[in-house]
Amino acid sequence: MFPSVDGRLAILALLPLSLVVITALGWFIENRQRKPRLPPGPVQLPLLGNVLSIDTKEPWLTYTKWHAAYGDLFLVRILDQEAVVINSQHVAEALMDKRSRIYSDRPYLATVEPFGWSAVTFGFTGYNDEWRLSRRLFHQTFRPSSALKFRPMQISRARDMIVNLIDDPQHYHSHFATFSSSIGMSVIYDYQPSARDDPLVKIVENALTVGLDIATPERAILLKLFPFLLKLPDWCWGSSIKRDARISTEHMNEMRDLPFQCAQQHMVANSFLGQSSMVAENLQRMEKQDEASKPMFETALKQAAAAAVLGSYETTSSTLMIFALAMVLYPDVQRRAQAEIDLVIGRDRLPTFEDRASLPYVESILRETFRWQPILPLGVPHATSSDDTYDGYFIPKGATIMCNVWAISRDEKRYPDASRFVPERFLDVNGALTGDDPAGYIFGLGRRACPGRYSGDASVWSAIVTMLATVDFSSAKDGQGKVIDFTPQFITGIIRYLFRHSILLSLTVASL
Repeated sequence: MFPSVDGRLAILALLPLSLVVITALGWFIENRQRKPRLPPGPVQLPLLGNVLSIDTKEPWLTYTKWHAAYGDLFLVRILDQEAVVINSQHVAEALMDKRSRIYSDRPYLATVEPFGWSAVTFGFTGYNDEWRLSRRLFHQTFRPSSALKFRPMQISRARDMIVNLIDDPQHYHSHFATFSSSIGMSVIYDYQPSARDDPLVKIVENALTVGLDIATPERAILLKLFPFLLKLPDWCWGSSIKRDARISTEHMNEMRDLPFQCAQQHMVANSFLGQSSMVAENLQRMEKQDEASKPMFETALKQAAAAAVLGSYETTSSTLMIFALAMVLYPDVQRRAQAEIDLVIGRDRLPTFEDRASLPYVESILRETFRWQPILPLGVPHATSSDDTYDGYFIPKGATIMCNVWAISRDEKRYPDASRFVPERFLDVNGALTGDDPAGYIFGLGRRACPGRYSGDASVWSAIVTMLATVDFSSAKDGQGKVIDFTPQFITGIIRYLFRHSILLSLTVASL
């Protein structure tokens, strides 16, 4: 029996469609064979990806565990976002340094705009003209050659901090914070904060206390899933995140605007003479620009200035807390460093930057402080601006790129017994420093590396060497003279930092 006319027509109609399907299938198979494979990674769930398998409070611990299974480069998916996790400094440098053109963007973070972070830092801004302007303003002040001129002031502030520590040792965290913010305020706004309870320093503290506590990864995921939470009326259940965002934004705007206004008023009062701060120098440059470009320039300057204060305050004070913890837990390290200072400098004066090259053990303590408990365990995420291929793996455009600093710092092959504080790992058999410096990955890589690295490194060194030369850290004791046991408590979020009253320590003046 032959097909009917309608049947023959249907067959003829299906022929071109079949040809299209077969051609498309062949193209798909061929393209799939030619296209490099994605990096390995854990099995993903539909829609959710790997989000249920990741410790949202300390994701670096999950990624470090997966490093053993999937290698130096692996892929995870968090909801709809692909993320490539780098667990090796070598791979991080190969991508972020050598291919920085591709790896210098930032991923979308749902908390940045609502919680006011975009007003005070360009660190989360995409790789665009706005970022380049803010970065250039920042770099002019904090590039290596410019940072040298801050050294006398950094030493002076470190000595002021010692006076506060000796006078009021119980509030050591507050003195670390005052030291950190006083350097930033001086360089950026030409503002000299009072030794304690300074109003502008308090504004910075309030903004960061609120911002770091509530702009957490958990809230970022929640807002990405349910952005309507920011539009709920205040009386509605679930609106607390909206109220937190509003409070955070108010504090961030205050931190951005009030110190800037003080700098402007100070300039007017001093008739623009002798102004050497970051804000003053750039406001003078702005006066020479055309009117159309001034608003954008001033906005970028405000943002760069606030970012510098933010960076100098939290990262420096948090690192000094880690140092204090290490000195309490490892008293032999403290004694060896003090012996080196006594041998090289003597007891007739305090250390200065001219002594730095002659104090390799103190330098090794600085390096180990950076490595032992990194305050940015995943750095600040990058994003790819175009497709890329590395080591046969396809890395798609728009992927989030995370450098797992925690995994790098815990590499047992590179750092045996990595959980212990061992400065000697950075010294060779002759007592000279090795070429391994954790600053190479702690401060970030590529075009988005911390532009204040050199100033921050100098601030931490000046504080550490001055404390080692003047005070002894020891465990706190009860009324019967017994050591009080304590467990350090870390707060996680954008930055991993020690709870301010987490270390039970005693401070005494070093014996002369």
